[in-house]
Amino acid sequence: MRTVIFDLDGTLADTSGDLLAAANHCFREMGYGDVLVPGQDAGIALRGGRMMLRRGLERVGAYEDATVDRYYPVLLEAYRGAIDQHTFVYPGAMDAVEALRTQGYGVGICTNKPEALAELLLQRLGVRGAFASMIGADTLPVRKPDPEPLRAAARAAGGDPAACVLVGDSDTDRNTARAAGVPSILVTFGPSGADMAALEPEALLDRFEDLPGIVNHLIG
Repeated sequence: MRTVIFDLDGTLADTSGDLLAAANHCFREMGYGDVLVPGQDAGIALRGGRMMLRRGLERVGAYEDATVDRYYPVLLEAYRGAIDQHTFVYPGAMDAVEALRTQGYGVGICTNKPEALAELLLQRLGVRGAFASMIGADTLPVRKPDPEPLRAAARAAGGDPAACVLVGDSDTDRNTARAAGVPSILVTFGPSGADMAALEPEALLDRFEDLPGIVNHLIG
């Protein structure tokens, strides 16, 4: 079976608002107030919890590895407690997923979000049942851009890892697909959308309505 594997944060859903809120919870505990700005710092949010802590601490001139290590579990707990307050699925995403499933593609998720948090978020958003597989950052001993999580997501969705495509929003996704020897489709509507063309993916995606046609062209 051919499969379409999706990144989660910044690809299927805009999770930046809740991620930034969790980071700012940490910065308030440190006494700095809200350091990161919703919207403006969305791109930082989608690089992960440690990156948010690093960039925020750099902004206030207090960066230390030990501080990031100490507050990372605090950030994860704050995020877990309010994971779906501001997050939303991008328009047309689930219609595209359903169209791909109808056409006979296996559909799964490969994310660098911790597995338990990804599962929780997908359940809260009411979309978990649409995906045959879900591989998180800690599901395997390695994470993206290592190609094995992508291959595992394809296999778990019932597919051949050599006959899949990865839909993502970052250089990490582009490098993962390249390492696996499969095409990547990078979305242009996320916080870093303007930078995607320079990564030279096999295709760019401006709107989810176009995804089934692009997939059919690449691996149909």
